[in-house]
Amino acid sequence: MRQALRPRFYSPGGGGPLWAALRATPRPARPLTPRGADAIRGCPTPPHSAWFGVRRCPVAPAAAPQPGGGPASSAGAGLGGQGRHGTGRARRQRSPSLLPAAVRGMSTVLRGALQRLRPPRRGGRPDPLSAAALRPLGGGAGVQGRKETASPSLGKDRADTVIIGGGCVGVSLAYHLAKAGLKDVVLLEKSELTAGSTWHAAGLTTYFHPGINLKKIHSYSIKLYEKLEEETGQAVGFHQPGSIRIASTPTRVDEFKYQMTRAGWHPTEQYLITPEKVQELFPLLNMDTVLAGLYNPGDGHIDPYSLTMALAAGARKYGAQINYPVQVTNLNSGSDGTWEVETALGIIRAKRVVNTAGFWARDIGKMIGLQHPLIPVHHQYVVTSTIPEVKALKTELPVIRDLEGSYYLRQERDGLLFGPYESEEKMKLQDSWVTNGVPPGFGKELFESDLDRIMEHIEAAMEMVPVLKKADIINTIAGPITYSPDILPMVGPHQGVRNYWVAIGFGYGIIHAGGIGKYLSDWILEGEPPFDLIELDPNRYGKWTTIEYTAAKARESYGFNNIVGYPKEERFAGRPTERTSGLYDLLKSKCSMGFHAGWEQPHWFYKPGDETGYKPSFRRTNWFDPVGREYKQVMGNVGVIDLSPFGKFKVKGTDSVKMLDHLFANVVPKVGSTNISHMLTPRGKVYAELTVSQLYPGEFMLVTGSGSELHDLRWIEETVMRGRYKVEIENVTDEMGVLGVAGPYARQVLQKLTDEDLSDGSFKFLQSRHLKLSDIAVTAIRISYTGELGWELYHRKEDSIALYNAIMEAGQKEGIDNFGTYALNALRLEKGFRAWGAEMNCDTNPLEAGLEYFVKLNKPADFTGKQALKQIKEKGLKRRLVYLTLETDNVDPEGNESVWHNGKVIGNTTSGSFSYSAQQSLAFAYVPTELSKVGQKLEVELLGKNYPATIIQEPLVLTEPTRTRLQKKGESPKI
Repeated sequence: MRQALRPRFYSPGGGGPLWAALRATPRPARPLTPRGADAIRGCPTPPHSAWFGVRRCPVAPAAAPQPGGGPASSAGAGLGGQGRHGTGRARRQRSPSLLPAAVRGMSTVLRGALQRLRPPRRGGRPDPLSAAALRPLGGGAGVQGRKETASPSLGKDRADTVIIGGGCVGVSLAYHLAKAGLKDVVLLEKSELTAGSTWHAAGLTTYFHPGINLKKIHSYSIKLYEKLEEETGQAVGFHQPGSIRIASTPTRVDEFKYQMTRAGWHPTEQYLITPEKVQELFPLLNMDTVLAGLYNPGDGHIDPYSLTMALAAGARKYGAQINYPVQVTNLNSGSDGTWEVETALGIIRAKRVVNTAGFWARDIGKMIGLQHPLIPVHHQYVVTSTIPEVKALKTELPVIRDLEGSYYLRQERDGLLFGPYESEEKMKLQDSWVTNGVPPGFGKELFESDLDRIMEHIEAAMEMVPVLKKADIINTIAGPITYSPDILPMVGPHQGVRNYWVAIGFGYGIIHAGGIGKYLSDWILEGEPPFDLIELDPNRYGKWTTIEYTAAKARESYGFNNIVGYPKEERFAGRPTERTSGLYDLLKSKCSMGFHAGWEQPHWFYKPGDETGYKPSFRRTNWFDPVGREYKQVMGNVGVIDLSPFGKFKVKGTDSVKMLDHLFANVVPKVGSTNISHMLTPRGKVYAELTVSQLYPGEFMLVTGSGSELHDLRWIEETVMRGRYKVEIENVTDEMGVLGVAGPYARQVLQKLTDEDLSDGSFKFLQSRHLKLSDIAVTAIRISYTGELGWELYHRKEDSIALYNAIMEAGQKEGIDNFGTYALNALRLEKGFRAWGAEMNCDTNPLEAGLEYFVKLNKPADFTGKQALKQIKEKGLKRRLVYLTLETDNVDPEGNESVWHNGKVIGNTTSGSFSYSAQQSLAFAYVPTELSKVGQKLEVELLGKNYPATIIQEPLVLTEPTRTRLQKKGESPKI
């Protein structure tokens, strides 16, 4: 089938003779020469040549490559991706004299085959094609041929903010900062606006995202694009025919149901639709395998060039300065946190710099010693000629995403456009740019196409949309996009470098540009993120993120664009990193490991008879019973858990107490004591939760979650610099191991290893001290996230194996065993313990989260967020965190599900699990205060079904310290 289809598909005339003619064509006398981005500047627009408002012009004779610039920008992410390229608004053409006679007039896609007939370029670099014929001169339809005017000057030598890179993301940031009133915003672009990836992006726009927080970014972008023409007077070529994700398997239907409950408490429209409705909306589909569709009205596509020009016009209107071509050659930071931005035209001094340089972002980072984990990826899309069935339609087809076929497809004029995502084995990285830098002349050029790489996806598209079988390919686009290891961009201030911000790594920049510009602008101006977007924090990566890891993960992420997105998903490329605990080699064969900020940490442990390995599911799966076994181990005996991934900082200095009193809402613990403390934002939101211990007078240890390490460290460092505190901070995360020992026999086991008195009277709850266990030095804190009797034991990483073996040997009589993070989560939920990133984050204040105990509004220090919290308390709360039990079957809540009351969505869960003590599901949820009383009946949506839920008094199981205290009073505590 594949060979039979090729002649028809490659040749605009159809039939075998042309394919044979191509094979018989002698090698051209010289290779097709790359063209500069300016090759068709001034080209007249012939009648009826506008393709969605973009001129199509023949390419002029060969010109020298032009310098490039700007960030990678495109559209799509998440379930089935959102499509990377595909606008195809201008056909790539060449002068007929440049082609062999046998192929004159043939589809330009044949150049992909010609690549095999031509000698390779020296140095092994890709052979870029000219961007000229694709360059959308004049912006979108209705712009009336407006041309951008270059401004190759600095204009000023001082600025508040310098933005480096003129793709859609950088220009959006300039627009939003200037519109918000910030003076002296300067954007520097090394080539011309949209150079890099923006200019050849598909421009797909969608409300959908499989995550929670990025839905807000997508929604804002679309709403902005809808009104941008009216605001700026510049058309943007925005089409909103909607989009449909296709489910062809029962598992995909489950995934759609899973996504529906996660979307229900968001304001944007999303519907699970029947095959009949799918066919009504897209009548050209082969419905043989279609089981359901996920439909988002309002989705569509936009002209990336026109969008960027409109944002640039708006930025200038509000006072921003956009200069190009101006290449940044170096960055120098001052002791006061300001920057000198060196260019070939002079120096600009700025309060802050923002790197929005796309696949040049690594080069900018290297100027200040940072290795941003980014890598360019080759992506191809295909455009067909006119298809009669498409031309006959009265309304524009919605965008479809065939998830099993791993491609997106939409209408382009009277034809179709589709772009696949190849498997990680077939996809191609431009890794030479990581090691050698981007070629100086690369800006608006393309790579040669390689249809062999995507043929299986082409065939899948022809099966799903049969009219493609009769269509001719008239164009293929193969261009670079930038990937981070996890496919998500890096947005925000960077830890370790003052006033250096990034908005880089956008594989899907068009849909992100508007929302990210607003988000980053608000953060810069207000001093805190406007809402939780921790998944984009650039500080989620660290020195463990090597080039090899980045490449492996980028391959995986690209190839996994359309895989099923399960709860508790694990991906295994690039693992393990150098960041393994001292116990990794000992435990790796005994458990299912999870990935946490570069660390490997046991999720659950195997026993004979268990079904081992990673078995993802939307329902209870192979880990369910083993986790129950580990739960009982901790509740009835004693268990050991590796907690080494915790972020760990040492803080000391003459101002340490004063600084921490200002930083945290809780009081500063006394020497030998520990407490739970929260860093709040100026608006009173929960920026972080840490365990704080004063080990010696003025010397503290701060502990946070693995995913928050550099996120929290940056905030602390910023507080120190702003307050000019005399404090030293040391990050000891990688040097220190942590073991947790918990359960009713924890004291009995540890007492065998030390002469120190571990009795309740001598070593109280929330006390810390230095001691030796089996002659190994540890800092022991009597605390456990299980809520049971337990200690966290901090020690040198190289002592981990010896300490672990000593504890396991000492606990043989007590039946000691391992437990993992899944059991830990079930245990903490039963105790009513909150988790940062779930029950509390930058979207929540500590009062609605039920954290009043840890917030000391009456303490003398004016801690960050104190005044805002007083105002929140005075006005009263609109919602509260409640504790729910659910009557489910074979599925449990995990967080972010919709909560229903009287047929309406009124809230959302934050986390959930099965309670092995109550034998039913348990969850936290935010609901309106009027529905937050104990006994209130609600419903929680899981996989398309609403399950009965009841608000109960928390906790379900009392903590060990509480039980002990009640027993001393002669009361009978509940277990």
